[in-house]
Amino acid sequence: MEMVPDVYKRPFDPRFPVICMDESPKQSIGEAKIPIPASSGKCAEYDYEYKRYGVCNIFIACEPLSGNRIVKITEKKTKKDWAYFVEEIATTYKGAEKITLVMDNLNTHTPGALYEVFTPNKAKVLWDRFEFVYTPKHGSRLNMAEIELNVLIGRCLNRRIDNIEIVRKEALAWQKARNNKKSKINWQFTNENARIKLKRLYPTIDD
Repeated sequence: MEMVPDVYKRPFDPRFPVICMDESPKQSIGEAKIPIPASSGKCAEYDYEYKRYGVCNIFIACEPLSGNRIVKITEKKTKKDWAYFVEEIATTYKGAEKITLVMDNLNTHTPGALYEVFTPNKAKVLWDRFEFVYTPKHGSRLNMAEIELNVLIGRCLNRRIDNIEIVRKEALAWQKARNNKKSKINWQFTNENARIKLKRLYPTIDD
């Protein structure tokens, strides 16, 4: 747990960017009945019933110190999807010497996934580009990508959308707008905070 806040202390260096990555499902939901459009003095009305059209997956990677983020919408959340997203991060930061990637330890987030998707030579080249830093189990809140993911969902995707292409279009527009603003994250949680707020997780040492 204490490794992650230490990583966040590193100063900004384009040669060694610190990237946070997360993912989340997004249900494709449509209207069961045609909504009543807004009229003078009245808001639009939507029926509580809805139709399910499946689930897509949101990948997000953000660089808190630069205000840059990457969003990718996929139909699934397999090892293959993750491996291709890692490749996209590496391509975006092609000038970096080493990319630190902070993420949770989901069973698809492993170097072995790269070898299942790419040739051994390409997988090794990709692996060497990264330093993988995993948040502890039940400690995903230490991942700053969760903050960006919540902003994306809350401001852009928090409504009924029945088509993955619309989700992609909306997410891309949000990504461009937020990147243009260079919206950064001011992270305040330190190891000193953790030792106070999460005292129960630390061992008790008898004097």
